[in-house]
Amino acid sequence: MISTRDLREGAIDGRQAVARAPTGHVVPKPVPESQTQDPRKYQLNQMKKRFSPIQNTLQDGTTNLLFRLKPSDPDFPFELDYLECELQVPASYPEKRPILRVKNKEIPRGFAVNIERGWDRLVHEKHGPTLLALTNALDKNLEAFLSERKTETITLLSFKDTRHLDSSATALGEGSAPAVQEKPKPAPAPRRAYVPEESFTNEEITAARERRAQEVRQLEARMSRLPHYRKSADGVIYSLPLEPRRRTELPVELQRIQSVQLIIPLLYPLQPLKVLLDSVESKDAEAVEEIFAERAAQNKHLNLTSHLNYLAQNVHTMAKQAQAAQQHEMALKHGSGTPNTINASQQATIPRITGEDAKSHIHVIPRPPEWGFSGESGESDDSDDDYWDSQDESDGGGAAVNTDTGNVSVSGPAQQVERGTAMSFPSVELHGIELLQVSILNLSVKCERCRTLNEVTGLKPGVEKTSSCKKCATAFTAKFRQEMVHQNSVRAGFIDVAGCTVADMLPSTFIPTCSRCSTPSQGLVSVRGETITNVCRECHAKFTFKIPEVKFLAITHGAPLPPTIGPRRRQEKLGLHAGEPLPQKGTCPHYRRSYRWFRFSCCGRVHPCDKCHDVAEDHPQEWANRMICGWCSREQNYAVEACAFCGRSVIGKKGRGFWEGGKGTRDKTKMSKKDRRKFQRVGGSEARKKD
Repeated sequence: MISTRDLREGAIDGRQAVARAPTGHVVPKPVPESQTQDPRKYQLNQMKKRFSPIQNTLQDGTTNLLFRLKPSDPDFPFELDYLECELQVPASYPEKRPILRVKNKEIPRGFAVNIERGWDRLVHEKHGPTLLALTNALDKNLEAFLSERKTETITLLSFKDTRHLDSSATALGEGSAPAVQEKPKPAPAPRRAYVPEESFTNEEITAARERRAQEVRQLEARMSRLPHYRKSADGVIYSLPLEPRRRTELPVELQRIQSVQLIIPLLYPLQPLKVLLDSVESKDAEAVEEIFAERAAQNKHLNLTSHLNYLAQNVHTMAKQAQAAQQHEMALKHGSGTPNTINASQQATIPRITGEDAKSHIHVIPRPPEWGFSGESGESDDSDDDYWDSQDESDGGGAAVNTDTGNVSVSGPAQQVERGTAMSFPSVELHGIELLQVSILNLSVKCERCRTLNEVTGLKPGVEKTSSCKKCATAFTAKFRQEMVHQNSVRAGFIDVAGCTVADMLPSTFIPTCSRCSTPSQGLVSVRGETITNVCRECHAKFTFKIPEVKFLAITHGAPLPPTIGPRRRQEKLGLHAGEPLPQKGTCPHYRRSYRWFRFSCCGRVHPCDKCHDVAEDHPQEWANRMICGWCSREQNYAVEACAFCGRSVIGKKGRGFWEGGKGTRDKTKMSKKDRRKFQRVGGSEARKKD
């Protein structure tokens, strides 16, 4: 081997000649001459070519560039299409630093301040960069700036002091007005004591914001698809549908209520929750709104859904409390007690009670325990299964069922309309799922006329589907009204059927909602006894659900069977006897090897073939689905080759050669073309005999 340690002078070694390049060989990056002469103008031209901004110049020489910066990161996590920027370049740039202002109205001011401060840090850290390089750096760090904690901002309000105007007006009035006996003025209302604004620690504010964000996500997931849902730009006021549980017991002025405005403060639940009733006069709704606000302040441990459920179920009770308080104030004001008012209210209820007791033939059947409301005493807080989780078929998935009571007085506790067949999932297992709904339902139904099982597939909520029995062709309909399944309700909805009864649930499509981020998942097909496990596409949390059993409870019977169309056809009498062959074994002049008759579905009559049908009838023929065997005269469903009873072939098979049909023949018209006797002696002795 040759050693490379002792190399002679001039030899080339494999190692680098020097550890570091000489400083004299380092060449700076070339700079265009236009940038060297006027860097401000050069960099402004770069921004114009890149973003095509709107440019304007102020009196002090500052140039403003208005442009949109689109995030270049394909995985940008925020819903931001463009960042509207205003770049202020001073006249003395680059000696004086440029300033960036964010103009997006949908971005809260606190996050906009984070972006502007991030720009200032980039300008301070980078020495001598161009405006385009700073803008590219802002694009790369935009996600980090928006992920920072929101900067606290304050809003300054100015109040005009008008006390000096009041005092001057009083002084002028005393000097100029004549001596007139003044009317006694009412005593001024006592000034309210100053109550300092409640302050909270940073830990309380952080916990409140996290809880508010979680409950708002749950509220939006449940209510965002309802018809009356609206959300303000700042995310504080939500317009939500409201269906009072006992609308008939509300005062007349409050019976028109259809929706409410829920005001959720930014520091909820540290700040009180408020509600405004829509479609009613403010003077009639103020008392109810105040009672709700007091109760919400007292029960801060409840979530938003529980507060809304309580309002829907007990708004009639709040209205009564408000009326009682007003009557008490009026009685105290006029110096009279309340017995007359109470007697009047009792007398108003006597006729209705007397009318109900007069119906002695009506017996009230108690509700089964599985139908009971959770907390019927009026103080229920978490009864989510009766209002917010039941869907209204008329509203395409609304929040409550609208009961058309008309002029009928309701004596018992009002409830949503329960009709048809209720479908429930007892012992349903939900892990990591807050809501489960059936999006596409497949059922097995039983015909009421012939008791044959049929399948109804692709049943969507609120869409009525019509089908017919595969045996007796009886028409039937099915309609599915969807409800939400959650930890407090196992009922999946109601099925309205006509002409059939529900037998079982086939594999159907379910949509689970993630309990962590309240995001609905894609449709998953499941059936009884099957465990489905998947991952949320939003937060990647794992969830599982299983339906051990499915129960159907028939609450009301379906609609009667549809009437038959037209008069019933008379049964055709053919005079056939089972076991005996048909005349000519079912053949006809058109088809000599067809040993059967057909019953055509267009008219219900029997004919040997389609040509015979066209000759005898005056309407176009349709496909026949039944036949009569030519060997045993038994009617049966259509078969291709053999009879289902006697097993004999109903079609004649084509013979071969001379023995046509197995009996032999001398008829040359029936002989096979391959038979040499078919064309024998043609033009021979036969022609000579004719001559």
